[in-house]
Amino acid sequence: MLFCCNICADIFETMVGKVKEATGWNKIDRIEISGNYSKGRECTATSGDKSFRYYFRTYSDGKFITFEKK
Repeated sequence: MLFCCNICADIFETMVGKVKEATGWNKIDRIEISGNYSKGRECTATSGDKSFRYYFRTYSDGKFITFEKK
């Protein structure tokens, strides 16, 4: 995967960890992300036939403000 900067790569890595922790999954097949930095991002992660919807926002340094199941 290609990211614009280390902060975005760190956010993605942390997000994947949070999804795995929330779901108990050991792998994620796909993540759909929509939104932006200021409004936050609505996401759907998929593993096999299961899906998990969530929302997150981060500070400019990549630390999470919000991560919540939808």
